[in-house]
Amino acid sequence: MGVYKKKSPHAVLKIIKHCKEFSPALVTGQLLGLDVGSVLEVTNCFPFPTREEDEEIETDGASYQLEMMRCLREVNVDNNTVGWYQSTLFGSFQTVELIETFMNYQENIRRCVCIIYDPSRSNQGALALKAMRLSDPFMDLYRNNNFTGEKLREKHLTWVDIFEEIPIKVSNSALISAFMTDLETDAPVTQCDFDRLQLSTNTFVERNVEFMIECMEDLTMEQQKFQYYYRNLSRQQAQQQSWLQKRRTENMARKAAGEEPLPEDDPANPLFKPLPEPSRLDSFLITNQISNYCNQINGVVGQSLSKLYLTKALHEN
Repeated sequence: MGVYKKKSPHAVLKIIKHCKEFSPALVTGQLLGLDVGSVLEVTNCFPFPTREEDEEIETDGASYQLEMMRCLREVNVDNNTVGWYQSTLFGSFQTVELIETFMNYQENIRRCVCIIYDPSRSNQGALALKAMRLSDPFMDLYRNNNFTGEKLREKHLTWVDIFEEIPIKVSNSALISAFMTDLETDAPVTQCDFDRLQLSTNTFVERNVEFMIECMEDLTMEQQKFQYYYRNLSRQQAQQQSWLQKRRTENMARKAAGEEPLPEDDPANPLFKPLPEPSRLDSFLITNQISNYCNQINGVVGQSLSKLYLTKALHEN
């Protein structure tokens, strides 16, 4: 699908501000904008209230959203829902809950997106902002709740085909661009440039490695489920062959005695009841998450090595 996300800098700053204020707690909010041709424009957003152990807050969530959108409409601000945003911690957002939220939004908004912002990754000098959506083949399988190996091979679906990342373009108006140009200082180096030279990335890398190890353990448990399933399947097939052999021997004896042979297919026999194959969705999501952790570690470590070589050259000089 040839679609890209066009975001207002006002919406980007509001998302970053909301996520950073409540970090490391996870927060969400509503995205508002317009669906124009092949471009999905996000012009505004508003945060959802923080949910606590309070029934009243839980029940008032929907009415809060409707009231916010009504107020925005009254002041002539775009109030069309185009998706939602949420914060994440160290890029751990590939979950079943995210997929369920996508499917709920898809019922009313076909081209909805989710903006993922990671404050922990942004602290390493990169704007960790992603626009994600579910792929169409994956949504078809999820609606049918059929993630067997046969269906996945039929659809040519792998773990990399669950999510699609949509490119983001942040567009400023002419007035804002002129204002930002006017605010630029004549200093050759800013504090932001110094922050990029920070060498300490131990905490970020350690947490990513810890989370990746946990995911590897979860993936091992998923693989054990499939091993148990295939062992039971092999045992059932062996029992079926033994039963068929016995039935054929019995039918040969019945034919010799002039009696009608018994049917070889017996649906009532529990041996012929198909074993339910475990869903591969969880293993796909875990593999997706492991890949994300590896990419983050690779990116941060690569930048750190470059900084260390730069620092070494400066010391030598």
